[in-house]
Amino acid sequence: MQPIETIYVDTPSVGCDGGGGALGHPLVYLTMEKEGKIDCPYCGRHFVLSEAGKAHAGHGH
Repeated sequence: MQPIETIYVDTPSVGCDGGGGALGHPLVYLTMEKEGKIDCPYCGRHFVLSEAGKAHAGHGH
């Protein structure tokens, strides 16, 4: 079993399609809560809000 992929992003909303093209999964949009992280329910990718994204989100933009 391969380790779960962690992806650092700059926005609290992300889209995930599994990254496998035709072998991926349907595109889903995920919104992070206060913890600044979320896992894709299809493929398990772990998305983490970067420090830059946290600073931007904290300003209400």
